[in-house]
Parts: sequence; structure tokens; C-alpha cells
Amino acid sequence: MAGFVSLDGLFAGRHFDREIIILCVRWYLRFKLSFRDLVEMMAERGLPLAHTTIMRWVRHYAPEFERRWNRFARVVGASWRMDETYIKVRGEWVYLYRAVDREGRTVDFRLSRRRDVAAAKAFFRKALKTQGSAPRVITLDGYAASHRAVREMKAAGALPEVVKLRSSKYLNNTIEQDHRGVKARTGPMLGFKRFCQSSRHDGEGLDAFTKRVN
Repeated sequence: MAGFVSLDGLFAGRHFDREIIILCVRWYLRFKLSFRDLVEMMAERGLPLAHTTIMRWVRHYAPEFERRWNRFARVVGASWRMDETYIKVRGEWVYLYRAVDREGRTVDFRLSRRRDVAAAKAFFRKALKTQGSAPRVITLDGYAASHRAVREMKAAGALPEVVKLRSSKYLNNTIEQDHRGVKARTGPMLGFKRFCQSSRHDGEGLDAFTKRVN
């Protein structure tokens, strides 16, 4: 398999079977579980583990697992619904920009300390780079900065003029409901300790489980 380490090589030198490692990492990313929840669950199965061991597994394997999952990911649709929500980092609220398509598949996300035109533009630039093409329509809530960001990007040529911009609270219920999955997942983690930690693309950042909650 071009570009991927073999499974034997991926788990070489580990003291636990790869099935146990895969199970712990998958459950952590998919369900509302903390490392200590997983320690207790494994103990009930006769497997004594330290929570730091599972934490190291998640850090090490989540990026690789995500690469492999992405091979089977369906292409997102051309109708994007974007919204912002709040998560807590080091006791302070920051803004999580997210977009999903009409089927609820994650388009992209971006964490920002500010909620303004520049932050919205940065999110759209990131989403366009990730997806490789512009959407047919972007649905927003009534927040003026996001609308202005789209208009200015269209005027500058960063977004095609044919992209339709609309505001619909009803249609944006898809993304607003989807935020619940992310917040339910961050709850057992007791928030992030550092902004750079929560922004990065690895097992302790938002990327892996933001995609897996869908």
C-alpha cells in the first residue's frame, strides 16, 4: 500500500496487541470517553493500563489512522453550512468555526481567538484549500462579519462570483445541531490546556474527532 507503513511496522515494539491499541484509540476518538474511562473499561476486561499509555497511543496513532480513514471518506457536497461555536481553552472561551454539507459531513474547521471578518476569511481559505474547490452555495446565520467576509472574498477573486450566499436559520440547524457532538466530545476532556494543542492536527487536537463525530 503506497504511502502507508505496514501494520506490522506500525505496531512494531508495542507491548500490547494491535487490536487493543486500535480499539482504545478508536473508542477515544469516537465516543465521549476520557483516558481514565478507557482504563476502567480495559481493567474490566483483564487488561491493566495506565491512562498515560492510552494518551501516548492516541497522540501517536490518531494522525495515521485519520490518513487511512480519509481514503474512504465521501466527498462533501457543494452546499456548505457554516457557523461558529465556543469551546474552552485554558479556562477561556475561543471560537470554533465549522462547516458541514447538507448531509452533515464535515467540510473543515478552524479555531480562532477572535470572531470577526478576518477570522471568517481565514476559515474559508482553509476550507477551500482542504476541499480543492469552491461550493455552489454557502449558508450562514445572521452574523454580519461572516457575510462580509464572503462578499469581500468574492470581490477579491478568492471565491467565485457564482457562489450563492444565503442566510437561513432553518437550514443552518444542521451545523448548529452538529456542534453538539463536538461539545459532547470535549466535555470529558475537561477542555484544552493550550491553544496550539487544540488547533493542531493530531490525536490531542480537534481534527480527528471533529471528523469522526459525524
